[in-house]
Amino acid sequence: MKQPVYVSVAGSGEVAPEVAALAEEVGSLLAKGGAVLVCGGLGGVMDSACRGAKSEGGVTVGILPGTSRADANDHVDVALPTGLGEARNALVARAGDALIAIGGGFGTLSEIGLALKMGTPVVGLGTWELHKGGEAADAITPAATPSEAVNLALRLAQP
Repeated sequence: MKQPVYVSVAGSGEVAPEVAALAEEVGSLLAKGGAVLVCGGLGGVMDSACRGAKSEGGVTVGILPGTSRADANDHVDVALPTGLGEARNALVARAGDALIAIGGGFGTLSEIGLALKMGTPVVGLGTWELHKGGEAADAITPAATPSEAVNLALRLAQP
């Protein structure tokens, strides 16, 4: 039996409506592509991406920072409370065969860094740009649209 591709989606817990719309479209497109969506399970980008995935019958997994499944957003199918706080970002980064970062703050940056350190491809949609020693680092594959982000993530994912 062929295993589905798992794609982690990272982004802020509080976002502007335009960022929420990008995340919802990413979630929808991931579900249409047959991917399982993994995220931190809370609000903002996570909630919007899960909402999009569920609108297309997709499967969503929330890796929660706290100890209660009840903390998960309403669109999470599988809620995994870790009790790890922000350290759960390592699990979100590890669980995906690829990671799509949408906007985001320092929590998102940590997921990007952890995914890259683990060898997981990262696609960025309006997110961080990395520099090392004053030079641009091309570690994040940029995408201009949700469709491009999902297509890149599904192509780069190595289940």
